Amino acid sequence: MTALPLQFGALCFVSLFTMIDPIGALPIYVSMTSALSHHESRLVALRATFTAWLVLIGFARTWRFVFEFFGVSVNSLRIVAGVIFFIMGYEMLQARLTRTKSDEESISEYVEDIAITPLGIPLIAGPGAITSVILLMNEANGALENQAALLVAVTAVLFLAFLFLIGARQVMHALGSSGNKILLRLMGLIVMAIAVEFFFNGLRPIVQSMVR
Repeated sequence: MTALPLQFGALCFVSLFTMIDPIGALPIYVSMTSALSHHESRLVALRATFTAWLVLIGFARTWRFVFEFFGVSVNSLRIVAGVIFFIMGYEMLQARLTRTKSDEESISEYVEDIAITPLGIPLIAGPGAITSVILLMNEANGALENQAALLVAVTAVLFLAFLFLIGARQVMHALGSSGNKILLRLMGLIVMAIAVEFFFNGLRPIVQSMVR
C-alpha cells in the first residue's frame, strides 16, 4: 500500500473515531443494559456495532446511487445531520437517557431492539458518522486503495467501539452516578458544537450558490 492510502486511512480513522465517539456512548449503553446479564450486555454491544458497520459500509458503497435517485446533495445532508445532532446533544446536555425495558418485552426482544436502535442507529452510526463516511468516500476520488483504506478504518473504529462498550461497566462504575452525568453533559456540549459546524458547513455553499 502506498503512502497516500495510508495517510487517507489515518484521516478516515481519526475523523470517524471523533464522530462515532465510542467513549461518549458509554453512559447511554450502561444505562440501557444495567438490568442485563454480562453475556446479554456483550450481545447488545456486538449487535449494535455490527448494525452500525452494516449501515456505514452500506452508505459508503451506495451513497451516489441514493443521492442521485432522490436528488439529494451532500450539503443538504450536512444541514440535516447538524439539526439531528444538535437535538441529540441537547438531550445529552439534559442528562436524559433514552429507552427502558417495558414489562411486556422479553429479554431477547429488548436486546435486539436496543442493539439496533438507539445504540446501533443513531448512537454509533449517527448522522455525523454517516455524513463523514459519505464525504470521505467522495474524497477517495474513485481510487480503490483509498476506498479500501476507508473500509478498513470503519471496521477498526467499530471494533474499538465494541471493546469500549464491553468494558463500559467497569469505567462507569469507577466514575459513579455523578461522573456519568457530568460525562454525558460534557459530550452533549461537544456534540452540539459539532452540530453547529455541520449545519453551517452545509448552509454556506448553498447560500453562496443562491447569491451567485
